[in-house]
Amino acid sequence: MIAKRGCVPEDERNFSPESLKQLKTASGHVLYLINEGYDLKQACTFVGNHFLLSERQRLAIMRSVATRDQLEGRRKRLVPFAELAGQAVWIDGFNTVITLEVMLSDSILFSCMDGTVRDLAALRGTYRIIDVTEPAVRTMLDCLEEAQVGKVHILLDEPVSNSGRLKTLIAEVGEKYSFDLDITVRKDVDRVLYEKENVVSSDSVILDRCRSWVNLNKACLDRYGVKCLRVW
Repeated sequence: MIAKRGCVPEDERNFSPESLKQLKTASGHVLYLINEGYDLKQACTFVGNHFLLSERQRLAIMRSVATRDQLEGRRKRLVPFAELAGQAVWIDGFNTVITLEVMLSDSILFSCMDGTVRDLAALRGTYRIIDVTEPAVRTMLDCLEEAQVGKVHILLDEPVSNSGRLKTLIAEVGEKYSFDLDITVRKDVDRVLYEKENVVSSDSVILDRCRSWVNLNKACLDRYGVKCLRVW
């Protein structure tokens, strides 16, 4: 059986055309609350209860929206792909690879307010390599090669299962590319990325703290012509 990353049968109902209309209305309520200073999770719980939303629908809203201040800060720190030639990039490895696995699994992806692409694949510390993992890695590295980057640092979370196996796979795939490739398994991936420029991640906390970031997953999806859902 072929594994499909991020695929849940109920999503056909959760994100049907009719459900998306309701989710956009609900997102408007959440946006009002978080821009008034309310906590995002609490706002999604309150609004989700009112609209009787499923956990997946609430998660989609949580991952899609951001406050006006967050959006402005992320916009200012976004580095265009055209400006990456010769530069080093720092990649949140699991975050990036998993989204591309979801894309190649033809599972649901979301176009978010900050321009990023996010998924609903929750690992909770567990991960295993599947049939689309290697193509996902190649897609990521192909886009970086096209951008003519000088060096690629990929950070993998040590507590996540099979991080060592993913490191080995990336190293093997990466041998044919022209840029320098450094792959590290660490316990403090987020903390390291907070201090870096040209960070590749869709993690909201990282995007709000890093010095600058690159929207790599969006570039990869555009390369394949993949369309995402929008809940806001």
